[in-house]
Amino acid sequence: MTLAERERAARTRLNYPPGTRIELKSMAHDPDPVPPGTRGTVYNVNGYGDIEMNWDNGRSLSIIPGEDSFRKLTPEEIAQEQAAQEQQVEAMECQTM
Repeated sequence: MTLAERERAARTRLNYPPGTRIELKSMAHDPDPVPPGTRGTVYNVNGYGDIEMNWDNGRSLSIIPGEDSFRKLTPEEIAQEQAAQEQQVEAMECQTM
């Protein structure tokens, strides 16, 4: 691995630490891509700078910066997700009563 590759991986780790929420726009070269619009959570950045993901649809396919198109979710979007999850939990609790 070259110094440039190691530096790219280090920059990617800083920009996408574990727990970062991402929305996929497209996966250019994968024969079985994660669907556009799918959201997920970063769990690691490997030594090559690939972003290892836990997608909300259950998949775990990595993102390759520079090849795949994606974006970080905004704090507002994350808050909306959390509020929706809390509402689902409350609705489930009401159904079990």
